[in-house]
Amino acid sequence: MAFVEMRNIRKTFPGVVALDNVDFNCEEGLVHGLIGENGAGKSTLIKTLNGEYQPDGGRILIGGKDVHMINPAKAMKSGISVIHQEFNLIGQLSIAKNIFLGREPAGTFGKVDFPKLYRNSKDLLERVGLGDIDPRTEVAKLNIERKQLVEVAKALSVEARLIVMDEPTAALNGEEVGRLFKLIRGLIHDGRGVIFVSHRMEEVFEISDVITVLRDGKVIDTQKTGDLTPEIAVRMMTGKEQISRRMTGKLTRPQPLLEVRGFSAPGVFKNLDLTLHAGEILGLVGLEGQGQRDVLRALFGDIDKVGGEMILLGNPVRFRSPKDAILHGVAFLPEERKEEGLCLALNIKDNIALPTLDRRKRLGIVQKSLERHAAEKAVKDLRIIPPVPNRIVGFLSGGNQQKTVLGKWLTARPKVLLFSEPTRGIDVGAKEEIYNLMLKITEEGNGIIMISGDLTEVLRICHRVVVMYEGEIVKIFNGDSAAREDVLRAMRGLDKQKQ
Repeated sequence: MAFVEMRNIRKTFPGVVALDNVDFNCEEGLVHGLIGENGAGKSTLIKTLNGEYQPDGGRILIGGKDVHMINPAKAMKSGISVIHQEFNLIGQLSIAKNIFLGREPAGTFGKVDFPKLYRNSKDLLERVGLGDIDPRTEVAKLNIERKQLVEVAKALSVEARLIVMDEPTAALNGEEVGRLFKLIRGLIHDGRGVIFVSHRMEEVFEISDVITVLRDGKVIDTQKTGDLTPEIAVRMMTGKEQISRRMTGKLTRPQPLLEVRGFSAPGVFKNLDLTLHAGEILGLVGLEGQGQRDVLRALFGDIDKVGGEMILLGNPVRFRSPKDAILHGVAFLPEERKEEGLCLALNIKDNIALPTLDRRKRLGIVQKSLERHAAEKAVKDLRIIPPVPNRIVGFLSGGNQQKTVLGKWLTARPKVLLFSEPTRGIDVGAKEEIYNLMLKITEEGNGIIMISGDLTEVLRICHRVVVMYEGEIVKIFNGDSAAREDVLRAMRGLDKQKQ
């Protein structure tokens, strides 16, 4: 018998049927993959199971018993723990306090038993591969990868029988994904169940025993993983064939757009010589912590004490702040779009207008008609859905939020765009749209430097691939001839050691 049974679940929002009579069962001892495009109903299904949404119809059974008016606390007591795609952590509290928030071990006189709190937290951190971190560390001091693993530790702390992981690998590199998968297999061996939600098809097929495909709020099919292929699964998700072919070739007569010589930041990266050509997508890759993310921020004027030369369009430049970079035609799309790229409480129009407010002023007053025209053009050109400039950005899907960030910068007409994880957390259909937009940008003579933890994506979209190790460039590959194994070897520093 399935531990969780969801029968004929229906959930509607104004004008939208999010779940249309969905049947979804989860057994203990199995990894159940849940896939679908953005807006297919995956998050709504998870939130309904967790009690964050109340279904309009249908039944939910946990352990064979009907549950009514379930809420997150009741779901947790019933043995369900959810790791959401958006972190549910309090940055000002320690790791330990986040893990056991509201469930702190009691000591004498009603006080918290802090030694036990830290001891239990340390055990959990070691299980998820964070044994080198003091559990008293503030969460705000962690990078995005470690925050993700703290979320996993928090889920393990409740000893749940079913753990839901919504995009758990989106912020992890290859080695961290491997550790997470080892942990998941351990959970399954202990008889627990896992619902694994991801847009990374290769990971879903590697870790899942069963896969359910959602499209437009309906279950298209549920099959054993061994009976499916990624191509069939994508066709179920999108309703059409997906062709994964290389998208770029060699540049002809490339002109230098941005050059750096001896580019260095103390303790972060050193002596980088790099050229971005007009019309080029340049991939910057490496294992986590090798300096590639810092390089992107340094190019945007967001890191102090950067040495070396920077030449933009043939002229020496030095950016003392991101504002300087923007004024010189450089744009930055951060990996954490919700925290750094968007104002979620504002609408599409206001977000798109932010970088170029000064251009729309007349006698010190912002011309609303110009703002509206720019937003309408971006919504149309980028195919943002719904095509309503007054739509609040926080209510958009991940793919449409990313398009809004892109629209914000394209309105500023930059020559150089710096992309950090441009397709993180968005579905296969939206990824194709983002890729095509990137190609269109470069066809107009602009250049893109991108970072991505998805090597398949890098090799598919980039003209050249620059590999960093320990803050240095160790290898540069032509994208159309780069072998995945050779790039991975360089990322691990093996080529450097050989030299």
